[in-house]
Amino acid sequence: MRHHFPYAAPGQVIGLLGGSFDPAHAGHAHITREALKRFGLDRVWWLVSPGNPLKKHGPAPLDKRVERAREVMQHPRVEVTDIEAHLGTRYTAQTLMRLRTMYPQVQFVWLMGADNLAQFHRWQDWRQIMETVPVGVLARPGQRISARMSRAASLYAQYRIAGRHSHMLAHAQAPAWCFVNVPMVDLSSSAIRAAGDWSAQPG
Repeated sequence: MRHHFPYAAPGQVIGLLGGSFDPAHAGHAHITREALKRFGLDRVWWLVSPGNPLKKHGPAPLDKRVERAREVMQHPRVEVTDIEAHLGTRYTAQTLMRLRTMYPQVQFVWLMGADNLAQFHRWQDWRQIMETVPVGVLARPGQRISARMSRAASLYAQYRIAGRHSHMLAHAQAPAWCFVNVPMVDLSSSAIRAAGDWSAQPG
């Protein structure tokens, strides 16, 4: 099973960007490149999930989403993976626990858009995530205020690293999180699906 997992050298800092990527788009690629720069990451892994427990309707087939993601995100330090399908994990907290066991000498940083921080308290075992790995939050259009006012931001306010010190996040001890504003790319997967521009359907 190990061949399904990317290589990471001891001591590396790996950013993890999870999601259904239904479909992946330039906005995902944009925040990934910004995360590499802002948070001092060695690499980023995209974790294309089998499905999102918070969404009622299932996504397009996993192989088609991975294929699209690899077309969108072409960068020598970014790897698109379907790790969760091979681990059999459904929730981020479970995935992180397994990855930290498999890569004990690697520092992981969980990455998310500000829209996810706004609803982070709805995630399964979200406090365990905050207290397990540093979290890097990248602002996206229309979500800055709701993210800053979120339950997670409030409860972990004392552990926030100022945006101007974002490079410190990679080697911070959890709980630690950092919110950075990045140049905007106003795209969303839901808008792409609604416009009929994502045709990857079963079969």
